[in-house]
Amino acid sequence: MMKIKTGDNVKVLSGKDRGKTGKVIQVMKNKKTNQVYVVVEGINKLKKHMRPSQRSEKGQIIELSAPLHISNVMLIDPKINKATRVGFKKEGKEMKRVSKKSGEFLD
Repeated sequence: MMKIKTGDNVKVLSGKDRGKTGKVIQVMKNKKTNQVYVVVEGINKLKKHMRPSQRSEKGQIIELSAPLHISNVMLIDPKINKATRVGFKKEGKEMKRVSKKSGEFLD
């Protein structure tokens, strides 16, 4: 079960972009270490220098959003618009995500 999913709004807790909020573009899991990383739109930007692939092309500098460890972001509850921890509750036969602050279902 993932506490943060693609499309969620999150708040950055640490790093150079501390306090900023953004939408999760991608959630990645490292199979060797079982670490989970998230890519947040407009957060943790880095510049990548691209070499020209053909003689006619020019080299360029691209800005990318680098992955953040999942422990450095916190989900924003859409009802109260504040950062909250995430729990799970069983509803019927399936488990659903629950906001710890408001106590309401997130999905």
